[in-house]
Amino acid sequence: MVFRSKVDAYFKMIMFIVIILIGVAAFFPLLLEDNRQVFIFFILSPILFLIGTSYFLWTYLSVKYVLHPDYLLIKGGINKKQIPYKQITKILPTTAILTGHSILSSRDALEIFYGDKSIKSIKVSPEDKKEFISELKKRNSNVQIQWFYPCDLMG
Repeated sequence: MVFRSKVDAYFKMIMFIVIILIGVAAFFPLLLEDNRQVFIFFILSPILFLIGTSYFLWTYLSVKYVLHPDYLLIKGGINKKQIPYKQITKILPTTAILTGHSILSSRDALEIFYGDKSIKSIKVSPEDKKEFISELKKRNSNVQIQWFYPCDLMG
């Protein structure tokens, strides 16, 4: 079973800004006044821009979570992580995506805690969180699941 990652407006804005920055970095040398090097940069700049933006978009738009018979495979570009279901201990909702290990493209995320000897975690953002959690629970009935955010208890 395959779950695609949700892509929210926050990540679309970040992608737009990063593509602009890659473009500025790639095409800035064309503004230099040395005419001997302009031809080289005229050829290299579009190539660098295409390679940089393609890699960036591939990494963040290809994120998916594949549930295999024995493990969860988390893929995003060249990043891959296998987590055996028996090692998953807890799943929590989170919006703190800028810290820790994450392969996602949305702030509406889940943090999966796993490990044998030491507890590690990874943040993911499947489009259908409830179905994703349900499938993980079928594969490991010992998983602890927290469905609410701690701040919900205060308000």
